Amino acid sequence: MGRLSGFRYREIVKRLKLFGFAFDRHAAGSHEVWYNPSSNLYTTIPNHAGDMPEGTLRAILKQAHIAPNEFLKKK
Repeated sequence: MGRLSGFRYREIVKRLKLFGFAFDRHAAGSHEVWYNPSSNLYTTIPNHAGDMPEGTLRAILKQAHIAPNEFLKKK
């Protein structure tokens, strides 16, 4: 288990909002697209029950250009 394991959808969204991301639209299935107007970046987030796999969260952060350390500091 890494540092980025154990996060749920709601906690991830809460922290992404602190970075300036906002819900943009629904995507395929239970996925959502979030957009940051100041950086003009998009990221796709699966809205599933339970903990987000660490690799999935790392991919979300990579799309959003957010360093894992910065993500962990936000509360």
